Amino acid sequence: MSGSETFIAHLIELRSRLLRSVTALLLVFVALFPWAADLYALLARPLLAKLPAGGQMIATDVTTPFFVPLKVAMMAAFLIALPYILYQIWRFVAPGLYEHEKRLVWPLIVASTLLFFCGMAFAYFVVFPVVFGFITAAAPQGVAVMTDIDKYLSFVLSMFVAFGVTFQVPVAVVLLVRMGFVTVEKLREIRPYVVVGAFVVGAIFTPPDVVSQFMLAMPLWLLYEAGIVVAGWLGKRTPATI
Repeated sequence: MSGSETFIAHLIELRSRLLRSVTALLLVFVALFPWAADLYALLARPLLAKLPAGGQMIATDVTTPFFVPLKVAMMAAFLIALPYILYQIWRFVAPGLYEHEKRLVWPLIVASTLLFFCGMAFAYFVVFPVVFGFITAAAPQGVAVMTDIDKYLSFVLSMFVAFGVTFQVPVAVVLLVRMGFVTVEKLREIRPYVVVGAFVVGAIFTPPDVVSQFMLAMPLWLLYEAGIVVAGWLGKRTPATI
């Protein structure tokens, strides 16, 4: 098979994988669409639970009450379809990988996905109640806390991404060690700088209260330590092959 024929075959394969991924995403979205409002209510529960008696959220734009729950349904559909989408990506790239690369990449993809979900769950169940409790308690007397639903969604998504990315630290550490960019000993040596950096990241990506900053910085540090442990364990089991 000539180079041009191989390239066309890859394009056809890529189109097939993309179509399957998009189809799966749309099917899940259509299934979730009737419950879009319920999904938003579930997403807003951490804030609503901290509002004073009679407190509520507001919509400042005409179309917001329709489109915001729609966005939440799409986000939920993407998360549900993500394992299948990642499987399609894996099926596309796997033929071009060596066996030792396959043994490393697939576990990292699975671990990265699970850790991202864990980061989101940590933000929803642990961080949000603390952050929203602080925000509502810090409101001046006579000020009613009534958050716009679209702005609330933007805030929640940014926090999900921040904690989801934070929980990728072990994967990043293992990759850096396995690819030879840094050694486990060097990672242990720069531990004090990582701890300081973790609190700087916490100060940037969380509201301006010590508790929420601490709740991002501590997992970041602990996950860094977990990455060192896993990288050291893998290094003892097998030599680096990439």
